[in-house]
Amino acid sequence: MKRINPNTKTHKLFSAMKEGQKFTASQAEKRFGIKNISAEATRIRQAGYPVYANTRKAGNGVVVTEYELSNASRRIVAAGYRAIQLGLV
Repeated sequence: MKRINPNTKTHKLFSAMKEGQKFTASQAEKRFGIKNISAEATRIRQAGYPVYANTRKAGNGVVVTEYELSNASRRIVAAGYRAIQLGLV
């Protein structure tokens, strides 16, 4: 597993997510200056943390994707163990 460098925007986003906060792309850009939240979510995932991207309809009717750190489902954990067993990881 990779570590997340504490001097990065990725770490700031990760720390806020660990506190239970959820972020849309515009919220992440306003708060942390992150232009591509999807890439940051991928970096956090590569460090071994389950980041979920859930879509919802905002108050103005626009569909937005909201990113959050959560617990991995049993299905995801099982898939990870299976990948290790098959030598894919």
